[in-house]
Amino acid sequence: MKLKFLNLSALFILGFALAGFSQTADEIISKHIEAIGGADAWSKINSIKQEGSLQVQGTDVDIVLTIMKGKGTRQDITLSSAGMTGYRIITPTEGWSYMPFNGQMAPEAITPDELAQDQDDMDPEGPFINYKAKGHKIEYLGKEDVEGTEAYKLKAEMKGGKVETFFIDPSSYMVIRTVVKQKVNGQEVEQQTDLSNYEKLPEGIVMPKTITLPFGELNITSVVVNGNVDESTFKKPD
Repeated sequence: MKLKFLNLSALFILGFALAGFSQTADEIISKHIEAIGGADAWSKINSIKQEGSLQVQGTDVDIVLTIMKGKGTRQDITLSSAGMTGYRIITPTEGWSYMPFNGQMAPEAITPDELAQDQDDMDPEGPFINYKAKGHKIEYLGKEDVEGTEAYKLKAEMKGGKVETFFIDPSSYMVIRTVVKQKVNGQEVEQQTDLSNYEKLPEGIVMPKTITLPFGELNITSVVVNGNVDESTFKKPD
């Protein structure tokens, strides 16, 4: 009888430990949402258009990212020196990629796996706000050092299949790094992105203005929230 009692006690304690672990994840998420402006402010965002630039191996690259909630997302990449502009478009039902500087001669359809993964990109709120209702799973993995900051580490398994790990500064509750794993052209790839220089916009939301990618630092120069975005933006160009 004593042995059974001890086993039950261990399970009882373990249940409380797991409950506390889950609660900690939700507490971190709650404080993060508050830090970026709150769920109410983000719920009013229907579209975001960001413009920025970076240098890749000495070449100036201009980037425009347009998101329309539930309708589509489009990324335009321009190499002025080469006179080339490429794009990547995602909609709820189809998507296309055209990157002439990578040797593409014509637009190509996005694969079903990539289309499913990228559906979450049409959500300007991001994965944390109402994550359970959206079908995402988020797990707290403890802390990890990020350039001298002992950051909270949260792993998000998105409904569409993308897996992204977020590192959150415990003092500001801002995301300072993400590591995303997803399938591209049938192969799983991993990309690290650092986020900084956060700024509060007139609409009450807070966004990073500096995005450090593996190939360069993207500086956001313009952000237009709830501007006039035509749905034709997300149609395949002729």
